[in-house]
Amino acid sequence: MRLSEYRLDLKAVEQSQDTKLLLHSYLIAEIEQDRADLANMSRQQMMTYVNSKVYRYVAEKQLVVSAYELEKLTEEMVDELAGFGPLETLIKDDSINDILVNGARDIFVERKGRLEKSQLRFIDDEHVLRVIRRILSPLGRRVDEASPTVDARLPDGSRLNVIIPPLALNGPCMSIRKFRKTPILGNDLLAYGTLNSQMLSFLTNAAQRRVNTIISGGTGAGKTTLLNFMSRSIPPGERIVTIEDAAELRLEHDHVVRLETRPHNLDGVGEVSAHDLVRNALRMRPDRIILGEVRSKEVMDMLQAMNTGHEGCMSTVHANNPSDALLRLETLAGLAGFQGAEATLRKMIAAAIELIVQVTRMPDGRRRITSIVEVVGLRDDRFVTNELFSYQVEQEQFVSLQVTPSNPKLRGALAFS
Repeated sequence: MRLSEYRLDLKAVEQSQDTKLLLHSYLIAEIEQDRADLANMSRQQMMTYVNSKVYRYVAEKQLVVSAYELEKLTEEMVDELAGFGPLETLIKDDSINDILVNGARDIFVERKGRLEKSQLRFIDDEHVLRVIRRILSPLGRRVDEASPTVDARLPDGSRLNVIIPPLALNGPCMSIRKFRKTPILGNDLLAYGTLNSQMLSFLTNAAQRRVNTIISGGTGAGKTTLLNFMSRSIPPGERIVTIEDAAELRLEHDHVVRLETRPHNLDGVGEVSAHDLVRNALRMRPDRIILGEVRSKEVMDMLQAMNTGHEGCMSTVHANNPSDALLRLETLAGLAGFQGAEATLRKMIAAAIELIVQVTRMPDGRRRITSIVEVVGLRDDRFVTNELFSYQVEQEQFVSLQVTPSNPKLRGALAFS
């Protein structure tokens, strides 16, 4: 396959990033045509090979490039081929939130909440595997047929998931949820249309008044982003313990202890779960416990913490609406081995959870807080809730429902919003 088969619109190439993208596609085509064995080349041999291809590309397209720029472009292409491949460019692009690799030929990215297919691709499946191994090596992790899946946190805080054949039929697959360099602030949430000013003030006040809060939503809805924002509203002078599978929360607070779970090693031992860390956190004299996500046995420890004086605890849960969030907590407690009556468990949940914030990813990719609900208690063994704020999809507007909360802390938070 030659360059002529790509039908690329070179008139759109106005920046170096675009040039590198087109050049990368050209190099991949040339490598496949030449059957070049890059894996067994030294860096100098690769530099010589790539330099000849870059020089030819520049001459064919009559690009105005100085000798210095040509050398620099060659080095960057070698870094892409020998380093993290096409991911080098994508990782450095701050406009990208997620990188999704579905085998060698399909790379998708998420920008502003919307998925789009990248023109970049790998040479073959072995190229993808080499890149995966380079990413995992500094982390002390590995992936192979005996252990074909890996969850890891990259040095910059990004989350990585890898799954390879024989489990992945498309070839090696990789998902990277990039770590935002600058944390989301209240003004950012307003600018993005995630909430309105009254809701922003209310959530800030609720965090300051030590309201036990669950943030509910689907995958990629922005639960962790909102949890990070609310956590940053905690006033100074409190000892905070955070527990996460992949440490993402960044609290500008003087007294934070960050804990992270650990998977089992290749021998199947050494795992430290969120359940273990929550139980340990209770012995660390915390004022607040912030759990990145409740998904397993740790649900019972979290509920007990909320019911035994640890006010202002926060967590997230996967659910489509506040009612489903309460149901999911019930289900998780049952899976964790709760043996009591259903009514007893619901009383425990209703006493522990004071506020549920529902965040939703809309069809256009934007994130919205679609409901803020107070958990009042039980009536006839059913949860009683008050919806304080909602988002009307048809009118595309946020609505305050003018409901007076029964919880004094929430009344105070609403009065000052």
